[in-house]
Amino acid sequence: MNNQQNTLIKMQKNEITEYWIYKKLAESTKDEHNRKVLAGIAQDELRHYKTLEKATQKPAKPSRFKILFYTLISKIFGLSFGLKLMEKGESIASRIYEEFSTSTKELKALSIDEQRHEKDLLNILSEERLEYAGSIILGLNDALVELTGALAGLTFALQNNKLIALAGLVTGFAASLSMAASGYLSSKEEAEQNQAKSPIKAALYTGITYVMTVILLILPYFLFANVFVSLAVTLGTAITIIFLYTFYITTAKGLKFWGRFLEMAIISLVIAAIGFFAGLGLKIFLGVEL
Repeated sequence: MNNQQNTLIKMQKNEITEYWIYKKLAESTKDEHNRKVLAGIAQDELRHYKTLEKATQKPAKPSRFKILFYTLISKIFGLSFGLKLMEKGESIASRIYEEFSTSTKELKALSIDEQRHEKDLLNILSEERLEYAGSIILGLNDALVELTGALAGLTFALQNNKLIALAGLVTGFAASLSMAASGYLSSKEEAEQNQAKSPIKAALYTGITYVMTVILLILPYFLFANVFVSLAVTLGTAITIIFLYTFYITTAKGLKFWGRFLEMAIISLVIAAIGFFAGLGLKIFLGVEL
């Protein structure tokens, strides 16, 4: 069996696997528009499988692991995220079919289909969580920037885990209400341009994201005895949150990852450093001893 035959069999297995993934997602999706998009892609993938089966003269079984993995990922993190992960495979498939199209003419049509999936079909999927991505980013960015700076300053100024946690919680929850109100007012101003976006939902997304981030950042001060260890873990948590959310939003929206991640991470760390030295300076200036 030559290399081309082996490659086509792998692609054949991938096509029938993606057929079942798209089919299951279409069946479980409530949005009528998204259901039609997914069902259409599923039929394309099944047709691709049958074309490849004629070329290889061999049947192929789908990967149960991939079906379970992508359906779970799509249900937990959203269709756009799960399908954009799969889209990377679409790009590879398109290139392979393009390379083989000179010797197997039927593969030229498959290459065009894969490009269409990559550029058009997946981009028209509508999803609420991406509609409110701006509100989530608002809550996340402010919580990370404001609270990492505040906690760094409080760590040096107070040097007491319980006091730092208490001050951080009071600051964080008060700020979350303020941010939710800001999110509501901001979305209300945009309502004329985007009537589908609810100001109340935008406020909830902003406020809840802020509160969840506050809890994660303050948690180390309850888990570790040393305040500086707690601060180090908090900063590590902040970077992890930035990494995970940036990966999620750039994958779901098809954007570049590293530039956005580094920008947000550097801003958070710089603000934390300024907060730390501000706490040191204020403690010395005010002569506070605890």
